[in-house]
Amino acid sequence: MVSFRKWILALTVLALFAGLANAQLTGANQMTCATNVSVTPTLRSEGYTEQTGDITLTCTGGANLVVGATIPQVNIQIFLNTAITSRLLPVTNVSNNISEALLLIDEPGSGLASATGTGNSFGPNAPQSTCPTPLLGCIEVVSSITPANGPFMNTPVAVATNTAQSTSATTPGYNVFQGVVSGNSVTFYGVPALPPVTTGASRVFRITNIRANATALSGGSAAGATPVIASISISGATSLLITNPTPTVGFVQSGLTVSAASAASLNQCNSYNRASVNVMTFSENFGTAFKTRVAAQSNSAYAGQINNPIQNVPGVIYNSESNFVLTNTVSGAVAGLADYGTRLKAQFNNIPAGVRLFVSTTNVNNAALPVVPTYSYGAAGNNVGTQTTYVQLVSSETVNDGNAGISGFFPVVSATDVPSTGNSPIVEIPVGSNGSATAVWEVVNTNPNAIDSFKVAAYVTYTSNVAQNSPPAPSTATVNLSFAPTPTAAFSAASAAAASSTLTIPRFIADPNAAKNIFTISICRTVLLYPYVVNTSGYDTGIAISNTSTDPFGTGAQAGACKINWYQGTSNPAQGDTGNIASGTTWAGLTSLLAPGFGSGGPYGAGYVIAVCNFQYAHGFAVVQDLGGRNFGMSYLALVIPDPGTGSRSATPACQGISGCSATGENVAH
Repeated sequence: MVSFRKWILALTVLALFAGLANAQLTGANQMTCATNVSVTPTLRSEGYTEQTGDITLTCTGGANLVVGATIPQVNIQIFLNTAITSRLLPVTNVSNNISEALLLIDEPGSGLASATGTGNSFGPNAPQSTCPTPLLGCIEVVSSITPANGPFMNTPVAVATNTAQSTSATTPGYNVFQGVVSGNSVTFYGVPALPPVTTGASRVFRITNIRANATALSGGSAAGATPVIASISISGATSLLITNPTPTVGFVQSGLTVSAASAASLNQCNSYNRASVNVMTFSENFGTAFKTRVAAQSNSAYAGQINNPIQNVPGVIYNSESNFVLTNTVSGAVAGLADYGTRLKAQFNNIPAGVRLFVSTTNVNNAALPVVPTYSYGAAGNNVGTQTTYVQLVSSETVNDGNAGISGFFPVVSATDVPSTGNSPIVEIPVGSNGSATAVWEVVNTNPNAIDSFKVAAYVTYTSNVAQNSPPAPSTATVNLSFAPTPTAAFSAASAAAASSTLTIPRFIADPNAAKNIFTISICRTVLLYPYVVNTSGYDTGIAISNTSTDPFGTGAQAGACKINWYQGTSNPAQGDTGNIASGTTWAGLTSLLAPGFGSGGPYGAGYVIAVCNFQYAHGFAVVQDLGGRNFGMSYLALVIPDPGTGSRSATPACQGISGCSATGENVAH
C-alpha cells in the first residue's frame, strides 16, 4: 500500500508538471526541442545500477537575444519509473545529492559539425567545462562569433559565455552540468537555454550517466522486456516545447543464466587430492550483459580495466560498465567510471569440515583444460576477440580495479596449483567455520556482438578418517551463482537500490534461485545379504553382525548402527535398527523377536534380509534351526554386497546383457 501511494504521488507530480509545460507553450518565437534516445540499451534485471540510454534534446527556434543579454535559465528534471542510482559525488562539507549524471550542451569535445564551424572553442569544439554550482546552475550571457567556415561562414552566431564578448568571442561558458538526484528523479538546475534562432541551427542538450535500479522492474524475454520510461519536465525563466516528453531509455530483462554439472559423488572412505567435483557455467542472455570496466583500447591483458580511459566523447557507445567519464567534476571525483568490470560469483555453502576447496582462476574448457586467452579489439574499443570471453579470479567482490594496465595493479588471484588430472590453473579459497566460501571472477575480455558463456571449475582435497567421522558424512555441498557484488553485511538490499556515494558500481541482487548441489560425501557403509531367513513352521533364525574395524593392521576403529530390511514377498515387516555397534563387538538377534512370524508372507515360508551398516568391515553370520535346536540346524556367512553408492566396488561388467538389470543394484558375485 505504501508503494502504491508513492507511485500515485509521483504520477500526480508528473501530471502537475505536464500541466505547467502545456501552460507555457503559448506565444511567438517558441524554442522547440525534439527528444531522441539514439540507442535504447537492454538493462540487466539483476542490476541496481544499470546504464540507461542518453537522452538528447535538439532545440531550434526561439527569440533572438542581443549581445550582453543574460541567457534565460531552465531546470531540466528527468523522472524514471524506478529509482535513479547514479553515483553521488559529494562536495566537501556540503550534504547534497550531486551526482555523476551529466547534462552536456552542444556535444562539447565531440568535434561534430555545427553552426559555429571549426577553428574556434565553441559548440562541439569547446572543452568540457563544469558549472561549479550545480545546486544553483550558472548564469551565462550572450556573445557572438563570426565563423570563418561552416554553414554560417561570415554570419554572426550567438554563443554562451561567462562574460559578454563581442563578435570575436574566444572563451565559451560552462557546458557541463551535474544532476541532483532525489529518489526516482534527477534535476539539472540553472541550465542556460540560448535560443539558436537562425534557421538550420540547433542547440543540443545531452543527458548521460543516468543509472537505474532495474531490479524493481520485472524482466523477461526480449519480446516481453519491461521498458524504463523517462518523463522530462522543464521549468524556469523560459519555456521549451518538447516533443515526446516520455522517451523509453531502456528495456529490462534477465541478464544471466547459470548452471552446475551433476553433483560429484564422493565417499568418506576415500581420500582425494585436488579432485574435480563440478564445472559451473555462466551465460549472458544478451550480448552486452558481460562488460569490461572500460572500453579497451589495446590488445593487451587488462586493457579493459584501466582507471583513466579516454571515454569522454558525447554520444559514443562504449559497451562497458563505465559510461561517459568526466574527471573535472565539482568535487574532483570522477563521474561515469565504474569500479570494475562485470563480476560473477560462486557462493559455496555446506562445505564439510576437513574439506579444502579449490577453484580455477580462469575459465576452463573442462575441469582439466584451461581456456587460452586472446585479445582483439575494434577501433571503438569493442572487444571482438576470437576467444570472446575470458575471466580472472579476483580477491573480493568489491575491491576496485584500481590502476590496472598502467601500474599493473589489478586484484588478480594467481594460481598456485593444478588439479590431479589436467593443467587448469587453480587456487585454494578459504572456507569459513560455517562451511561457506566465495569465489568471484571478473570479465576481462568479451564480445558485445555475441552471446558469451564461460565455465569455471571446483576441486576438493581431504584425507579420509572414518574413525573420526571426517569429513562428516553424509553431507552435500551447494553453490549459488550470480552477478557480483550482492548485498552482504556491508550493505543491504535497500541501500543497494538507492543512489550512494560509498557503494561500488555495478552491484546486483543475490541469486534468486535454489542452491545447486555440487558434490556429496556418502557415509562409509557395509551392506550384508542374509539370503535365507525364516521364523515360521517351527523354525527360527538367529543373525549376528560383527564390527571388525579393530584389527592388527592399524585400521581405525569405527562405530555405527545397522538398518535391518526384511523381505518376504508381501507385507514386509518394518525396518529394524541394531543401535550402535562398537568396533570390536558383535550384535546378535533372533528373528522371532525382531520380526515375529517372518516368512509367512512368502510362498515358501521364508525370506531374506539386507542389513545396511554405517561402518566399514561389517561381517554377518546366520543360524537356522528348529525351535530349541533339537533336531535341525544350519549356518552360513552373510554375503557382502558392493555398496551401490560407491561405483568403485561394483562388479564390472555388472549386468552382462541381462534384460532389466541395473548396474547400481546388488552386483554381488555368488
